[in-house]
Amino acid sequence: MSIRNVVYQLYENRVSRSLERSRLPRHVGVILDGNRRWAKTIGASPAHGHRKGADKISEFLTWCDEAGIELVTLWLLSTENMSRDEAEIKDLVDIIVSTVEQLAHVGHWRLHHVGDLKVLDDEHRDRLVRAIEFTQDCDGPLVNVAVGYSGRSEITEAVREFIRHKAAEGLDPIEIAQCVSDEEIEAHLYTRGQPDPDLVIRTSGEQRLSGFMPWQTVHSEYYFCEAYWPDFRRTDFLRALRAYEIRDRRHGK
Repeated sequence: MSIRNVVYQLYENRVSRSLERSRLPRHVGVILDGNRRWAKTIGASPAHGHRKGADKISEFLTWCDEAGIELVTLWLLSTENMSRDEAEIKDLVDIIVSTVEQLAHVGHWRLHHVGDLKVLDDEHRDRLVRAIEFTQDCDGPLVNVAVGYSGRSEITEAVREFIRHKAAEGLDPIEIAQCVSDEEIEAHLYTRGQPDPDLVIRTSGEQRLSGFMPWQTVHSEYYFCEAYWPDFRRTDFLRALRAYEIRDRRHGK
């Protein structure tokens, strides 16, 4: 082990010991950004960057386990991503589905899909669904895999489901409008029944959410990291937790 790695290990241990577990987030959302730009810096293909990013996921989830994080949401594929070059998207989707299958076969994390599966072809959709179903009896932390996710689309679909549900009960449009509430919309989101993200981490230096859970993140804390996702280290994760821990969360009060 190099001197630099020893120093990082000592630093990580010190930060980890200093964290007050009762003040850490229950739910961490992650925007895994920068795979393509990371690949470009070494003259590699986008697919190579996506594979390196995928390799980081299980390592990251292990860090979350060590910190006692109960729920993690990983934004793996947005609906906007589907407009990229067809060959790149084919590689990316296959990498994502293979990664979810690998996570499932670990037999530890309980996986839950967040997003619109209609953006995937039949083969990848079936593989993803089977992998997620395989984990439903796992007793480890819950992991949302956001594939084909768009925040606006989630809210739109939640409203549609709410209207269909109330119409099936025999309510007319005026009565349906009178039933609209935050609680009713939340009951039809992809994440219904889950706590909202306490902390959202975005890598690659971009300082925006790009449509990541707009409803659920109104009171979330944000941490923007300069590192591209393949270079994201446990040190960076612990710094994010430390930054969260010292913030005074007032939830708009």
